[in-house]
Amino acid sequence: MPLARSSLRDGSLEAAAVTAREWRQIAAELLGSTLLAAVVLGSGISAQRLSPEDAGLRLFENAFATALGLTAVILMFAPISGASFNPAITLVEAALGHRPWIDAVRFIPSQLVGCIAGAILANLMFGEPPARWSTTDRGGWPQLLAEVIATTGLVMLVMVLARTGRSALTAPAVGVYIGAAYFFTSSSSFANPALTVGRMFSDSFAGISPASVGGFIGAQILGAALGWLLVRALVPHKPPAPTSSPHRPGSWVPDDSRASRGRP
Repeated sequence: MPLARSSLRDGSLEAAAVTAREWRQIAAELLGSTLLAAVVLGSGISAQRLSPEDAGLRLFENAFATALGLTAVILMFAPISGASFNPAITLVEAALGHRPWIDAVRFIPSQLVGCIAGAILANLMFGEPPARWSTTDRGGWPQLLAEVIATTGLVMLVMVLARTGRSALTAPAVGVYIGAAYFFTSSSSFANPALTVGRMFSDSFAGISPASVGGFIGAQILGAALGWLLVRALVPHKPPAPTSSPHRPGSWVPDDSRASRGRP
């Protein structure tokens, strides 16, 4: 027993605390992605029912709810995991040194599972079957170009704010950008591979047919790569050494997280 206590004092307890923090981060990405998909698809189903004859009003209702919901979800989970909810953002953050690559390995599966779960919850909330393949075909070079532009803009917005010390503005900025992009892009700005996968499971105004998913995800990956290149060119300074939890400035940090990183 004394040896065990000594071992804990020598670092095992700290390792346990790090593991607990990492699980909280994974849970935050899972829950945040679930809520995001529920907001996007739930508001899409609601808009389809409220305004069946007016496509413009449906789009406005979907965009407005998404902009508000996305802002709220980012504010909720940013202090825990950084609130990516998006494989494109997570990969670019890692590529630019804002988080370790192991976070991408942990977070992306959580984001995918969360978005599928959110689609199922949205269907259930509106009395639909838990999962039904979407029949909404989306494709053609105009919509694929729109996804490249939407994803490039989103990546640049998030990363330029991060690299210029303005991450506290990320939640409202991303909400406003996505709400606007619903209208200025022909694709309604999916800009998120995990959410694109989740939208397959909802045969609604906000869904996407499985046959259209590959092209959209390819366009989003291209947009993320372009965003990465532009951020490197426009804001070339290197950020501080990454930690496993890139908390936003002034945000709450769990006590064990501070201890494990040696911060006061």
